[in-house]
Amino acid sequence: MPADGDGGTDDSHDDAGDDRNDPKPEADDIVLTLPDELRAAFKDPMGPVYTDSEQLRKELGSPIVAVGDVVTRHLTDAGARPDLAVVDWVTERETLPAADRPEIEGYDTRIDVTNPAAVLTDDLLAALRAGVEHDGTTVIVVDGEEDLATLPALVAAPAGASVIYGQPGEGMVHVRVDDAASERARGLLARMDGDHDQAWSALGVEPDD
Repeated sequence: MPADGDGGTDDSHDDAGDDRNDPKPEADDIVLTLPDELRAAFKDPMGPVYTDSEQLRKELGSPIVAVGDVVTRHLTDAGARPDLAVVDWVTERETLPAADRPEIEGYDTRIDVTNPAAVLTDDLLAALRAGVEHDGTTVIVVDGEEDLATLPALVAAPAGASVIYGQPGEGMVHVRVDDAASERARGLLARMDGDHDQAWSALGVEPDD
């Protein structure tokens, strides 16, 4: 399921507008990898698709988790700033111009992580858990790609939360977190290659029996 400042933050980081994307970032803490045969399972939207930010805003639960730069910008512009935003300055494999990037100044916490394409790192999984558990607002800035972050976000987020991600060429997908959505996401993660117990631990959930 593709997803398409510093004032007020409690950490010291580089300028929020920096271009963090290395075309091939490396990570030594890869936990899960998306196998080629599973890619088709990620093509269909996991929830209703919206093209109107105002209409979507009326349907949102709490907390709001946005995965993707364009989704984060649309929600922010509509007055529904996410409680947790995950951005990577890229949409549909193209680097976003600075003018099109979401405004991330003013979040309480900024977490910078590395996460190459088609994998999930411990760095990103732990950041998602921290962001969900944080009482204030959090932005996760990914060096690499955040396209797979929707699944662990659905597992880590509490019931009633809204997870929104971008569906290229269609719009914004809204998934209200409940047992069914969480289990579906967990099932897809379980089909990825890697250390699933480590993934569940990083997300703060119980391992599979």
